[in-house]
Amino acid sequence: MQRNELCWCGSGKKYKKCHEEFDERIKEFKFDVFKGQTRPPKKIINNQEDIARIRAAGVINDGALDLAASLIKPGVDTASIDKAVQEFIESKGGYPSCLHYEGFPKSTCISINDVVCHGIPSQKTILKEGDIVNVDITTTLAGYYADASRMFMVGEVSAEAERLVKVTKECMERGIAAARPWHFLGDISAACGDYAHANGYSVVTDLGGHGVGKDFHLEPFVSHEGQAGTGMLLVPGMVLTVEPMINQGKKDVYIDSKDNWTVRTKDKKLSAQWEKTILITETGTEVLSS
Repeated sequence: MQRNELCWCGSGKKYKKCHEEFDERIKEFKFDVFKGQTRPPKKIINNQEDIARIRAAGVINDGALDLAASLIKPGVDTASIDKAVQEFIESKGGYPSCLHYEGFPKSTCISINDVVCHGIPSQKTILKEGDIVNVDITTTLAGYYADASRMFMVGEVSAEAERLVKVTKECMERGIAAARPWHFLGDISAACGDYAHANGYSVVTDLGGHGVGKDFHLEPFVSHEGQAGTGMLLVPGMVLTVEPMINQGKKDVYIDSKDNWTVRTKDKKLSAQWEKTILITETGTEVLSS
């Protein structure tokens, strides 16, 4: 691309004042094919306007999660939480991205105990004392997406359940801390997985994080178990989710044939997940939805 042409990122700036130095830096890398090291495709690099729009979606998404947090208690059915979240997001001008996504029937995923993810809210599903619950919400605003989930403990839970929730959050936090510009995606994977294994837990590998922003799911796939220094190069402007799913027992999961959505642990033991949408910046990361 010529230096005086408009930059490929869509910023409206000349290339020489936008991503010329960025492209030159990527050219300096000698990618190791044996480690699966790859360049990030330009289509997933966000300009400042894109980032501002994702951040705005994240503000609504965080508000929806705060609302869900206020409703979690024994005796509440999950459909009522879902309805409240949908109404909140729509009142702010957004859209609950999960609703009708590939046929998903609700606005949120609410996953309890042995449900790893994609739990479908229902009036028949009543929260009870001792449950651990993941609420996963994605918001679309003006064509941009933000995605996050939190774990909740309903009343008094067992020490084992509380520890799983705590360690899973720490896995996510370690993964985010490892997400540094001009390093590799595998650094996130290793930070999450190594900590989970050190605490006696397994990591779900059939599912993982993903790029997000201009669409619900983009490159790269973010595994939460792996080897540092491998995979895609992390560069400023990338937006992705870190969302480790950590199991109390074995990592094996299955999709419940009753609805073809709900993912459960095969051994029926507990699972937990925390998720944030993060931006890779020039110096580290910025959380866009949590």
